[in-house]
Amino acid sequence: MTTNDLDNAATPGAGPTSRTGRASSHGKTILIGEHAVVYGAPALVLPVLDAVVVATVTPLDDAEGHHLESTVHTGPLDLAPAAVMPTVTAVTATLRHFGATDRRFHVRVDSEVPTARGMGSSAAVAAAVTAAVADALGETLDAEAHHELIQECERVAHGRPSGLDARGVVADAPVWFEGGRIEPVELGARFAFVVADTGVPGHTREAVSAVRARHDADPGGTGGVIDEIGALARRARETLVRGDAQALGATMDAAHELLTDLDVSSDDLDRLVGAARRAEALGAKLTGGGRGGCVIALATDDDHADRIAAALRGAGAAATWTTTIGDRA
Repeated sequence: MTTNDLDNAATPGAGPTSRTGRASSHGKTILIGEHAVVYGAPALVLPVLDAVVVATVTPLDDAEGHHLESTVHTGPLDLAPAAVMPTVTAVTATLRHFGATDRRFHVRVDSEVPTARGMGSSAAVAAAVTAAVADALGETLDAEAHHELIQECERVAHGRPSGLDARGVVADAPVWFEGGRIEPVELGARFAFVVADTGVPGHTREAVSAVRARHDADPGGTGGVIDEIGALARRARETLVRGDAQALGATMDAAHELLTDLDVSSDDLDRLVGAARRAEALGAKLTGGGRGGCVIALATDDDHADRIAAALRGAGAAATWTTTIGDRA
């Protein structure tokens, strides 16, 4: 969950509300429901708590403009390329929200969430930056104001965002997403997951368009697959409530086969799914838009998660993250 740092010190000579602001957020992934969610089906969204974004916002005295420091762009904010326009929006929209457009900041973004992998990178950066700017102003964003600011940034990044990413990157537990609304998900046990990056950018827009064309050409057949994915999402929620990891794993495997039927998997994704299964994962599937991006695998415990992660890296994964839900102790 995005959290403001409570140890801010006022910047000398910069006024009582001019202080270094800090906040963090994290990545997200879809446990079950990708593509079907576009057609109104539900989805289970899982926070990836170990893939962290940290934003640090420092006041600038007598500066003409904001300054950004990130892996994508370092320099004046008004000279930032299109790729970081959502970050620019995070700064300017938050200042406008608090009526502080005359303030100037140095914004540093340190992100472990890779871009174009279905992990909510742009939303995670927006979540951290908006909260950090608020913190630097001595303000706090309530949950809905924070969500609306993240969504404003996401509209710059994606046009018509569903809100799924904006919710997932600030959640500290799984959420049920349906019809634009979210609900917390009860957990009957502790679950350990491994998320692995193929190293290949996902092609979400292309995959969504391809599924749409297929649906238009064969609404009955494609609609049936989408309905099955939605049913699997509901079944997966029940397994989380019961604490039944074996049943959840079987549901994940079934979802991957349906997504393969929709032609949104790839050789890279299938290779990692196979590696996870050979490492005795309880279940494994692609996550996100597909045709690149990431896979997610379910482990029996932390030691097993370590073995799965090692197997995935051995099979070519560019990076892995282990995320647990339920009791993290």
